[in-house]
Amino acid sequence: MISINELNGLKSYFETQSKLAKNRPIYIITEGDIITWKNDSDVFDIDALKIGVKMRSETSAVLAASQNKVLTDKVPEFVYGRKLLVNSIPIVNGEGNAVGALTTLTPRLHPIAAAFNHFAPILAEMFPEGVILYMTDLKKYTYKQSSSSFSLPVNEVGDKFKEDDISFEVIKTKKMIIKEVDAGKYGIPLLVACYPLFDEDNQNEVMDTFGMVIPKKAAAQLREMSENLDNGLTGISAAIEELAASASQIHENEQVLNVDIKEIISLSDAINQVSVFIKEIADETKMLGLNAAIEAARAGEAGRGFGVVAEEIRKLSEQSKSTVPKIKELTDNIKNTVDKVIAQSNSSLSSSQEQAAASEEITASIQEITSMAEELNRVSKQL
Repeated sequence: MISINELNGLKSYFETQSKLAKNRPIYIITEGDIITWKNDSDVFDIDALKIGVKMRSETSAVLAASQNKVLTDKVPEFVYGRKLLVNSIPIVNGEGNAVGALTTLTPRLHPIAAAFNHFAPILAEMFPEGVILYMTDLKKYTYKQSSSSFSLPVNEVGDKFKEDDISFEVIKTKKMIIKEVDAGKYGIPLLVACYPLFDEDNQNEVMDTFGMVIPKKAAAQLREMSENLDNGLTGISAAIEELAASASQIHENEQVLNVDIKEIISLSDAINQVSVFIKEIADETKMLGLNAAIEAARAGEAGRGFGVVAEEIRKLSEQSKSTVPKIKELTDNIKNTVDKVIAQSNSSLSSSQEQAAASEEITASIQEITSMAEELNRVSKQL
């Protein structure tokens, strides 16, 4: 019980206490069922409770005065928009009759909410990429703590959340929810986790939610790099396959060229054989011309015309014979040139074979790297 004479001293005490108390309570004094004095805190107030307001008969303040005893009550959220712990102490006059009550209204906090301001600043700095820790009641954001390396100008304390908010879904389903948010909404991809916090007196009733917003910048960069790597390797692999196909075609062309060159050599050998045959004919023709000239000289005047013919035959024989070395020189030059081409062709043929083999090895290596890039992409999506 509190004596009416003690009220003035208590008012001064409560005005100081409301600023120092951990849960920032509201103090009210009622006379009968009318609020005659109120002291709210700097962070917590209930607009419905104002000086001059008449309290309902079922409230703790009215019942404490009417029953002349101390009462404690847990007020659900729908009454004043906040779960409250209410303590009402009767105020008695000099005759000991209750004339009113002193009521303390303290926000009922989940243990995590009560400790949030103590653990959140420490926990927020333990995430390498940063984090936003937050809490909500059933309608709005009540706490927020950002790390020094990451913050977003959203979901500020006092902001009401909408039906598409993860907290609304958690309250509705009474289950933990973890989801990814793409970069289109906040500029960077995020991982959002939200947990329901149940009333200690009713484990089936969600009282608050506790959430974390974690940036996935490194994972996004890793995914982008792996995708770029995958795309680049795909293009390189296609180019290598085309190069391998070209190398195979070059190899086939070199083989055909090698065969053609061998045919040219065979033709050069045939020309040399014809040259030898021409030389033999020229030698024979020269001998026949010489014999004919001798016979024409013996025949005297009658063989003069025949002698002229024999002389022309010998000249033609000499000319034919002198042509043979030139033909041989040309065919030898052709053969030497062809020999060089053969050597180059063989070298090119060997190189094209090595190129084709190297292309196949490169293609196999790129396929292996591509497989690693795909695995890297899969891992980045799990971060």
